[in-house]
Amino acid sequence: MKIHFRRYEKEDDYWRLRDFLRQVFLLNDRRERSWHVARLDYARIQGCMNENVGMEKFTFLWEIDNQIVAMIMAEGGFGNAHPSVHPNYRTPELEEELLATAEKHLVAVKPDGSCSLQVWAPDRDQMRQKILIQHGYRKDEWPEHQWRRSFDSPITEVPIPAGYTLRAQGDGLELLERCYASGLGFHEGDIAVAVENRKDPTWYHNLQNAPLYRRDLDLVAVAEDGSIASFCTIWFDDTTRSAYFEPVATVPVHQKRGLGKALLTEGIRRLQRMGATTAFVGGQNPAANALYKSVMGSDFELYEPWIREWKTK
Repeated sequence: MKIHFRRYEKEDDYWRLRDFLRQVFLLNDRRERSWHVARLDYARIQGCMNENVGMEKFTFLWEIDNQIVAMIMAEGGFGNAHPSVHPNYRTPELEEELLATAEKHLVAVKPDGSCSLQVWAPDRDQMRQKILIQHGYRKDEWPEHQWRRSFDSPITEVPIPAGYTLRAQGDGLELLERCYASGLGFHEGDIAVAVENRKDPTWYHNLQNAPLYRRDLDLVAVAEDGSIASFCTIWFDDTTRSAYFEPVATVPVHQKRGLGKALLTEGIRRLQRMGATTAFVGGQNPAANALYKSVMGSDFELYEPWIREWKTK
């Protein structure tokens, strides 16, 4: 059977990609050896909707008899590529084609004309790694630790730090405060970034309109003065009974008080009541990974970046 390649074209492709990722995720024994469906949703929000860029610019797919068997997509802009392949159709030839497509359409071009591309691969994916090495890629720094927790084990009680309240996020002015806290949490307390982040909450409304968004899983830790000190959003997919934490952050002045651990644990408790069997969160720095290990346990796999840089002729 011939595999047909094409660019992402229309809204229906988005829903078909979501179904494809769910199938692959289950075939991979609920391991993140391909994107979780929530990651596609989040990439669409952050990299496309919030930047007013269509998914067709960054997304390509392969089909057999109108069934998607592979996809590749950039996350957050040019210069990176994330492949996901159906295990029943996976071959070195298809992996080569995905890589060639990424090198043609997803590279970052610098002002001097040089090109760079970062392709991501699970640490246990020897086929993809071998192909990347053959094409001159080298393993880059800062792999993503994909922490995974099964809900078979009991949930350890974590006390809520004194002076804080944990609950689902409110609306109205609190949504603006959540935007402000996001700016502080991801930009080392930079007030200017936080203020800019709060000016237009459209980006957060896009997040709230995502298919898997639930207000009762959009959690915040609120300080006594009413400010949001820490937050995490959880995406629960009841089709695969799995969940994905993204984003997770604590405002710098409230860090090292156990807020992140308390929020994540509360999220796991809520997920367990909903019937979830597995939860995931990704970390790339030592502080985040220490937090996630304390809550998720020691089960993780690495999702590694492989980079190549070259000059155009």
